[in-house]
Amino acid sequence: MARFLTVLGALCAALLVPGVVLAGEGHPNIPGAQLSVLWAIPFVCMLLSIAIMPLALPHFWEKHFGKIAAFWGLAFLTPCLLVYGFNVALYEFLHIILLDYVPFLVLLFTLFTIAGGVRLTGSLVGTPAVNTGLLAVGTVLASWMGTTGAAMLLIRPLLRANAHRKYRVHSVVFFIFLVANIGGSLTPLGDPPLFLGFLKGVDFFWTTTNLLMKTSLMSAVLLGIFFVLDTVLFKKEGSPKPEAPAGAAEEKLGLDGKINLLFLLGVVVAVLLSGLYPLGELVSVFGVSVEGQNLLRDVALLCLAGLSLKFTSRRCRELNGFSWGPIEEVAKLFFGIFISMIPAIAILRAGADGALASLIHLVSHDGQPVNSMYFWLTGILSSFLDNAPTYLVFFNTAGGDAQHLMHDMPATLAAISAGAVFMGANSYIGNAPNFMVRSIAESDGVRMPSFFGYMAWSVGILVPLFALLTWLFFI
Repeated sequence: MARFLTVLGALCAALLVPGVVLAGEGHPNIPGAQLSVLWAIPFVCMLLSIAIMPLALPHFWEKHFGKIAAFWGLAFLTPCLLVYGFNVALYEFLHIILLDYVPFLVLLFTLFTIAGGVRLTGSLVGTPAVNTGLLAVGTVLASWMGTTGAAMLLIRPLLRANAHRKYRVHSVVFFIFLVANIGGSLTPLGDPPLFLGFLKGVDFFWTTTNLLMKTSLMSAVLLGIFFVLDTVLFKKEGSPKPEAPAGAAEEKLGLDGKINLLFLLGVVVAVLLSGLYPLGELVSVFGVSVEGQNLLRDVALLCLAGLSLKFTSRRCRELNGFSWGPIEEVAKLFFGIFISMIPAIAILRAGADGALASLIHLVSHDGQPVNSMYFWLTGILSSFLDNAPTYLVFFNTAGGDAQHLMHDMPATLAAISAGAVFMGANSYIGNAPNFMVRSIAESDGVRMPSFFGYMAWSVGILVPLFALLTWLFFI
């Protein structure tokens, strides 16, 4: 963990050193319109490595997954260097690291640290009613403190309440569906794509009013399915009178480390203010413009994480099962994911001029938007790529004018928004907290499904619901 913090600190400190500030000229983007889909091979191989190697070569993967992730990142950067030159390769690397990876990791690290200091005390036992209640609470909280914040806050209480249960995988899977994804669809605070829409001019409560029915339907059906499934499994376990988790009987129901709730509020405020009050470019690192509000936000987040470490007792974190392993795993894997997906995002951003033009053309017919295709294409691509730039691609494809989309094409904007948020649940890498929840669950002894195993759950449960949603709202 010390090495991870050192590297993270060095990346952040680099932004503050005047010596690295250069003019922003002469550093072009990789030409997405000229790229073939072959450039996406390293990204596909990165996904296949995550999917296959933990099953085929578990010991090798456990020891070397960080090196494997770095290899697939280099598998893109090296050809980029040879074909487009040093300046383009350096610019693309710094752009994805400084503007996407570091902010992503800082936010995740901060929420992981703060939420890891909040412990639900007492004899809460994972019965079907209690588990469904925890999922429902998390689903509501996700739109107001972010899917990552709600997931990090509630995953450990869910795991601890079900420590005595034989069947636990389904609880974590539905937790990812609801708390880590679908629940974050009602405000710009819930998920990064909606926050980008807010910055583009979409009203703060527009998604609340336009996605409320869709989110409520998805949440209600999923909670109902979960309750039935959990009840069946609970009875199958033969534990009509389950015992409380060890050590819980001596404690009253409550919260330990409550000061961290104040720090969580600070995270929400810092993220919201960074979007509301732009400060303009602060530094330019080899042509990559770093804006002041984003740098201040990340520094504030790291300070909040530091305060959490200072003011939360070690005993509280130990009883919470807190360790640095999950955040280290996510940091290493997503380093490879972010770098190797650069050409895929570039091709997608090229729109009708890129290698995926045939997909882009599917979202309109005779000049009219095909909302069902906006929903599915935004969603499917968001399942494997970063859902924030995917949202922006289709937002701009639909016209890019927030006022026009909100008032004249509300169904189209709703389709894009719902696809980007809802379908992040389709895979472990579809949204930031998914992989983190999986890692925390595995560190707690839950044998989570493989990459494809998880997708069997999502395809079997979510895809039919998405089809129903399409029929009801987007046709």
